[in-house]
Amino acid sequence: MIKKLYKNIKILYVEDDEIARENGIEYLENFFEQIYEASDAIIALQLYEKHKPDIIITDIQMPKLNGLEFVKRIRQKDKDTQIIIITAFCDKDYLLKAIELGLVKYLVKPVREKEFEEALFLCIDSLENNQSNIVKLQENIYFDMFNKNLVIENEIVKLRAKELVFLELLVKNRNRYVSYEEIENYVWSDSVMTKDALKTLVKNLKTKIPKNLILNLTNSGYKIDV
Repeated sequence: MIKKLYKNIKILYVEDDEIARENGIEYLENFFEQIYEASDAIIALQLYEKHKPDIIITDIQMPKLNGLEFVKRIRQKDKDTQIIIITAFCDKDYLLKAIELGLVKYLVKPVREKEFEEALFLCIDSLENNQSNIVKLQENIYFDMFNKNLVIENEIVKLRAKELVFLELLVKNRNRYVSYEEIENYVWSDSVMTKDALKTLVKNLKTKIPKNLILNLTNSGYKIDV
């Protein structure tokens, strides 16, 4: 049934390790019918030109041409194809590069099946709704909804757990004010939220972002000004 739903979606899987590629293809066949595979980025570029895939899954470390350079060439002419990058390294420069390239999901090996599936379905959702997981909040300020990263002036800003969840909630609902009840249920899911705790959370968050980015409406809630 799932396969039937996604039969029109074309996948390009790029991995130089033969066993890893075979395992990846076998897994993808549970969901998709049109799957193309490449052992390096040069072959992948040829397959991209021929088949125009909807989703590209690529390793970073490959011979001849690395994954990021491959994605950069794709992005020069195509901003819409969804891309999942898989790497053995959780490197800040890679994360920043992924955000710069746009519409990229960044997964670190070993990739868990649930995480991979979440990335795939997020790609499909982005295709269907024409939305990116990378949201521009202001000039030089981006929030990556999938990788949960806030980037300001090409630097990843470190947020505390509740600050990150709160910001995520506001970005998800950026067209409206989010009520106090919604904030309590989402951010304080396992405890009770007090007004002082929320004020402290917002105050601390505003020391890390432009103060005018988060708006408050008395007796209503908070909104992110995008």
